[in-house]
Amino acid sequence: MEMQFFVRPGTDMEWFEVWKEERYKWYLRIGIKPEKLRFHKHGPDELAHYASAAYDIQFEFPFGWQELEGIHNRTDYDLSRHQQYSGKDLSYYDDEIKQKYIPYIIETSAGCDRTLLAVLINAYDEEDTGKEIRTVLRLHPFLAPIKAAVLPLVNRDNMPEIAWEIYKSLKPHFKVFYDDSGSIGRRYRRQDEIGTPFCFTVDSQTLQDGTVTVRDRDTMKQERIHKSEALDFLKEKIKL
Repeated sequence: MEMQFFVRPGTDMEWFEVWKEERYKWYLRIGIKPEKLRFHKHGPDELAHYASAAYDIQFEFPFGWQELEGIHNRTDYDLSRHQQYSGKDLSYYDDEIKQKYIPYIIETSAGCDRTLLAVLINAYDEEDTGKEIRTVLRLHPFLAPIKAAVLPLVNRDNMPEIAWEIYKSLKPHFKVFYDDSGSIGRRYRRQDEIGTPFCFTVDSQTLQDGTVTVRDRDTMKQERIHKSEALDFLKEKIKL
């Protein structure tokens, strides 16, 4: 996954630093732990012939630090070579400074497969709850394949009907899952393992005041909201 960003000569290192910071922050936004990330500067022996500066963003995999993405200042190498061999003028007239020049290129190049692997390794956790070892995939809510599960506490007393209505209200907007099979604890664990960040549980109090329990995957803490607020709750929590 590559991007080439064209800049005015003389501003290239300024933009190089901008893109270094922006790409690093992107990995933080998708949930990668900062202690698992670092920059690696290319020394003279590593620097590509077309680059005046280059850094890698590296992730600490179980098998060691490996590159996720490279950020390079490619200078005007690409366009100058194209111009040389094509015989075409590839200079750009900059109306702001009233000058023509060959643009410099700041390139970012990220690996999709390696980023996915880093996200999964970063998210996987085994937690001792005191009663059992809980397996949980702590994916950023934006990345979680299923955003929420809707669960009736028991399959009677109109709870499944209410839960089904909540599920139907969420389904046009998010990938959600309805589960009424097994104990509530076992259902929570199933959602933990696949990274579902929130569970809405319909229980006896729902029948009285219309509120449902919202369980947070990472903390296992629960709060109550009105069933009509479920969609807005997810929209707020899932923003990247």
